[in-house]
Amino acid sequence: MNFKDKVIIITGGGSGIGRELTLALLKKGAKVAAVDINEAGLKETKKIAGKKSDHVSIHVVNITDKQTVENLPEKIISIHGEIDGLINNAGIIQPFVKVNDLDYKDIEKVMAVNFNGLLYMTKAFLPYLLKRPEAYIANVSSMGGFLPVPGQSIYGASKAAVKLLTEGLYAELKETNVQVSVIFPGATNTNIAKNSGVSAFSGETSNKQQQKMKPLAANEAAEIIISGLEKNKFQIFVGKDSKFMNFLYRLSPKFATDYITKKMQSLLSK
Repeated sequence: MNFKDKVIIITGGGSGIGRELTLALLKKGAKVAAVDINEAGLKETKKIAGKKSDHVSIHVVNITDKQTVENLPEKIISIHGEIDGLINNAGIIQPFVKVNDLDYKDIEKVMAVNFNGLLYMTKAFLPYLLKRPEAYIANVSSMGGFLPVPGQSIYGASKAAVKLLTEGLYAELKETNVQVSVIFPGATNTNIAKNSGVSAFSGETSNKQQQKMKPLAANEAAEIIISGLEKNKFQIFVGKDSKFMNFLYRLSPKFATDYITKKMQSLLSK
């Protein structure tokens, strides 16, 4: 898709990759409706947009609230006149513990945000996208959506659901005007842990682990994503780790699982 003069909705636009996607699309000449539950974050995104801020509308929305989401398309259309694309980027992680030690409230919250919220947004906006001459749905899964990560099993399950939902949408919409892509970020330097209300790292472990992982900067991740969407790529792997683990997992799922388990073992709560 050529994003110039297009109206794109981005969930999770108040921070991290969502913020950087917003800023990158503005540079491409798009108009953006940034959606997030964090009003302060959205206002900061709009402020950072500077001279382009007139092309950004902000919408404080809990995407797990179905009725609020269903009312959102008309609100955005009243501001921008149309809707050309939806990037479902919002997501949270779980506490870094094994399934046996995970509370049901945390399980339900992760599934509600990562899968249900994405599905509500897709269902709400798809009828409007189908009316456009060219439109796009891009859903952010995760490297953890195709590769099991110990301590993030429920998060991974939610992102695997996003993967299959998106690929199913691609098949269903193949003969329509709506392009569909699924995105698999690897380790990225964002504040997802803080936004999720969990602590994945602490103290010395944090510094050592982050040095090993060498997370991709959020703006670099956004550039890779936008480039992939401009080329209408079916799958977009973000970061060398995502590309490498996709190759390794396809080659040998068991070996790849054992490999990532060894790498991540130190992060699991005792």
